[in-house]
Amino acid sequence: MRVITVGLGARSYDVLIEDGLLDRAGEHLARFTTGRPFIVIADETVAKAQWPRLKAALDSSGIDSDLITLPAGESTKSWAQLEYLLDELLLREVERSDHIIALGGGVIGDLVGFAASILKRGCHFVQIPTTLLSQVDSSVGGKTAINARAGKNMIGSFHQPSLVLIDPTVLDTLDPREVRAGYAEVVKYGLISDPAFFGWCEDEGHRLLAGDSDARAHAIGTSVAAKAAIVGEDERETSGRRALLNLGHTFGHALEAETGFSSTLLHGEGVAAGMALAFRFSAAQGLCPAEDAARVTEHLRAMGLPHDLDSAHVSASGATLVAHMLHDKKRTGGTLPFLLAKGIGQTFLDKTVDLKDVEAFLDADRKG
Repeated sequence: MRVITVGLGARSYDVLIEDGLLDRAGEHLARFTTGRPFIVIADETVAKAQWPRLKAALDSSGIDSDLITLPAGESTKSWAQLEYLLDELLLREVERSDHIIALGGGVIGDLVGFAASILKRGCHFVQIPTTLLSQVDSSVGGKTAINARAGKNMIGSFHQPSLVLIDPTVLDTLDPREVRAGYAEVVKYGLISDPAFFGWCEDEGHRLLAGDSDARAHAIGTSVAAKAAIVGEDERETSGRRALLNLGHTFGHALEAETGFSSTLLHGEGVAAGMALAFRFSAAQGLCPAEDAARVTEHLRAMGLPHDLDSAHVSASGATLVAHMLHDKKRTGGTLPFLLAKGIGQTFLDKTVDLKDVEAFLDADRKG
């Protein structure tokens, strides 16, 4: 087992990574028991695939449990589902000292984390991520949210879990497209500050996507360690360090908005296209070597991920996409910060980007 600690003083917690960990979850959750059943929240798809394993693990440790099932999909991160979940938790008389369990991908993790942060002014929760994207990114760091008509993740809070249990074997039941989408977040860590890891992705990424256990363990461990270090330095994005984790997200969220936050473009796919666009925009601005931008684009293409507007199924103009960006929650004082690059492993935050330049770039990039 690999244990990675997210260092936040009194609120520090561990991320445990090991094949088969879901089947031994009771051993690690027993310390959180209060005499009431653990409430587990999962979507319909994950409940069918993974709930029997988790329930058996809890039963074997003498822990009672109860399941709340929600619809699958991005639309579950909504006011309506948040209200439903809170009502269900209150009916079960969840107390502030209790731990509720998020069993699922980023949607369930974000929704359950947000519910935990506001239920009776805050209770505890545990993340058991079941997608590659949630294992390497969203389950760690305490960002919780739901979506609004104005945009993605516009309503939320910072609320850290008490524990994260990562079992890479749950990925065996995942649709290959979902695995590829999660792989975009793996590549992100190499592009931010670890060019050697990006090189590993170029050499070994195909093994990860094929389900090789060693490749999965290395990718997940490296990604979680990188994120844990950044979160430990800048939990709430006050210094700008944590903002680096948003590489590809400003472009990507605009693409997701244009496709209606639907299955047309999964979040990880939007991030993939967004990272390629960020690197090519950086090159167009004279900030990044063109060969580095081409290398990023080619790797994402080779891994079957969107890497431009066409492959992201977006035909909108640059002006339309920039209009989506104006709803970005990171906008402050009328300025929208962008994560750009001076090269692979050299991402930086730029608060001086002219949106007219972004608009012109997007129109030209499509034609190119």
